Amino acid sequence: MAILMKIIQLFLALSILVMVHEFGHFIAAKIFKTRVEKFYIFFNPYFSILRFKKVHGKWRFAFFSKNTPENYITHERVNPITNKKEISYEAVDISTLPQDDWRTDEDHTEFGIGWIPLGGFCKISGMIDESMDLGQMNQEPRPWEFRSKPAWQRLIIMIGGVVMNVILAYFIYTGLLSAEGEQYLPTSEVNKYGIYTDDLAKELGLKDGDKILTIDGDTIEDFHQIQMNIILNDSKTIEVERDGEKTIIELNDDAIAKLIQHQSLFISYRTPFIINNFSEGSLAKEAGMQKGDKIIKINDIYTPYYQDFSQNIKQFAGNEVTLEAVRGTDTLQFQIQLTEEALIGVYAEPLLTLKTQDYTLWEAIPRGFSKTGKELGDYWKQLKLIFNPSTKAYESLGGFITIGSIFPDKFNWIQFWRLTALLSVILAIMNILPIPALDGGHVLFLLVEIITRRKPSDRFMEIAQSVGLIILLILLVYANGNDIIRLFK
Repeated sequence: MAILMKIIQLFLALSILVMVHEFGHFIAAKIFKTRVEKFYIFFNPYFSILRFKKVHGKWRFAFFSKNTPENYITHERVNPITNKKEISYEAVDISTLPQDDWRTDEDHTEFGIGWIPLGGFCKISGMIDESMDLGQMNQEPRPWEFRSKPAWQRLIIMIGGVVMNVILAYFIYTGLLSAEGEQYLPTSEVNKYGIYTDDLAKELGLKDGDKILTIDGDTIEDFHQIQMNIILNDSKTIEVERDGEKTIIELNDDAIAKLIQHQSLFISYRTPFIINNFSEGSLAKEAGMQKGDKIIKINDIYTPYYQDFSQNIKQFAGNEVTLEAVRGTDTLQFQIQLTEEALIGVYAEPLLTLKTQDYTLWEAIPRGFSKTGKELGDYWKQLKLIFNPSTKAYESLGGFITIGSIFPDKFNWIQFWRLTALLSVILAIMNILPIPALDGGHVLFLLVEIITRRKPSDRFMEIAQSVGLIILLILLVYANGNDIIRLFK
């Protein structure tokens, strides 16, 4: 059920994002009186789950049906001189088709749902896109086609999808800020007891109990943003307070690469292990422990903090241990026979306080802008890391399994919309990359056209689109291949 819930959330989020993205192209095309032939969520080779279109004033629907035939007939012949196959296209005479044929009404858009949930498309007349409609491109340009419009109008149509994704992210963030505010763990709270370090953190020069003061001279208010801040800004120094004195930790040249490959938090907070409550059938309660007891030892191992306890208790699974705890001014010992899970049935008292920043709707509006801008900037920095071979960030690329794994096991609207906003930012950045077959590729060619006043030939655009599709397919296979490999590690 947990996996199913993740899948449902992933498909719901992707459906929303694709619909909004393609609507950006759709509405921009309509503004400039450019004909949109099809608007689909998911891809639909050969057949569609649902198709509907307004034909001569009447809506028509088709479920699990073959797609509408093309508006042209393909002819093949072998050139007797070159002995090569040649393909020509003949436009279908609309006047010869039955009145109820969907193709007879060219003014209206066919909407639908495909069966391959990998995206969606908005098929604009006279545009070389993923449909590779070469038959249409071999006909004479018509006034309502994309290719007949001025370059500046085509540019706006192409960036419409990206703009809508950014707008969607902004509205989601603004709504969440207004409804929920922002909650985070202040670094100052963590500094009450210092940090807890893993092996990588120790290798980089940090120690348990260090108090993080600055990163490259800047104070990071949100503790959980420290690691990402170091990675994205290629930080060189960490200033800490250690044993009452300030110390500068110099990060090595390979520190960023190690942090990226680490794929988990290298520092966390630590707190004393004070019992707040007991679970049902608690072994600790049966042994005589009470609320407020502070556990400090497992046998002869000193564990003054909860993180020390959880790290060391595992080695005694299934064995009897002596736990030492402080109660008031007394130090007491308790004998406990551990289970194979090494659980003693207690809940630790939360000693660190999260900070919540509430916003009114009017306060959330400007804050939504800054948050959207920050997310766009942060993801752009992440993308640059992927193309930097020295960081080996490309090894962390993931596909649908990685994306799906970020959704929670149980549906939560707040978390769902937060992740949908993040994915909308990612989709916007990815689509604006100057890769043929992506919006950014079309934008690049349009900018060149505007500057040089020379329009690329349709043949060039066909080749570029094919190359772009191959690049995207390779990236798709690589990212999802990484996911599969990780499943077996």
